[in-house]
Amino acid sequence: MKKQSSNQAVPFRIVHPFSVTTMAQAAMIAALYVVLTFIANAFGLANHAVQVRISEALTILPYFTPAAIPGLFLGCLISNILTGCILPDVIFGSLATLAGALGTYALRKWKWCAPITPILANILVVPLVLIYGYGFLKEGYSLLYCYFFYVITVGAGEIISCGILGMSLLFTLEKYREKIFPTS
Repeated sequence: MKKQSSNQAVPFRIVHPFSVTTMAQAAMIAALYVVLTFIANAFGLANHAVQVRISEALTILPYFTPAAIPGLFLGCLISNILTGCILPDVIFGSLATLAGALGTYALRKWKWCAPITPILANILVVPLVLIYGYGFLKEGYSLLYCYFFYVITVGAGEIISCGILGMSLLFTLEKYREKIFPTS
């Protein structure tokens, strides 16, 4: 094996994973998520069995920028804490939003798939949080029946917020994509 001298070493540079622009975008998205959740919470739409969080429309943003992934996660985490959610909801609800954001980013090549993973992540996780965390079991009904009942109610809210509002947001932002989310 050859020895490598110091003058032949391959130079390396420190690469910062997030630029100032990316961190600023993530912070703005997190702040917007919190504000929109507070608005929905004021009308009783942000928590419990039927949820239409306006802020969930933002889950399409990873279609435009990866900065939305930490922004959505932190925004959901902060808003769950500030709206008085229980610990399992804070943890697993935020992780569901993170999974949805990662899925949206992974499927960014297909515009119409943007809301699918946030909807799926939330309809699989949130009913379990409602049943085990909040104890929302309907008396006289089985656990499986209650789970599917909440899948339907949470799913309806997610279709409204992610599917309808989110896709409306996506088409609106797409017109201004280069100005809001520059690629260079």
